[in-house]
Amino acid sequence: MLGISGDKPSAQKKFKEKYDLPYSLLADEDKAVAKKFGVLKEKSMYGKKYMGIDRTTFVISPQGTVSAIINGVKPEEHAEAVMAAMKSRKG
Repeated sequence: MLGISGDKPSAQKKFKEKYDLPYSLLADEDKAVAKKFGVLKEKSMYGKKYMGIDRTTFVISPQGTVSAIINGVKPEEHAEAVMAAMKSRKG
């Protein structure tokens, strides 16, 4: 398992340690991966528009194909949703 975010590696390290994540985090500071996966979108906060990453999980098979996409990531439900997506793909 891998996680990818637009944060700097130093911020990712702190996040990984804080939450004791059992997987590696990759930095996408230039947002190249986010652009390729179509998750870099216009957002709005306090009336100001900006480009940001839409939190999305892609379950990718060992063969390299996207087998599930989970949009609207909610932390309290996310682990369960990912596990269900992975189980349904095992056939």
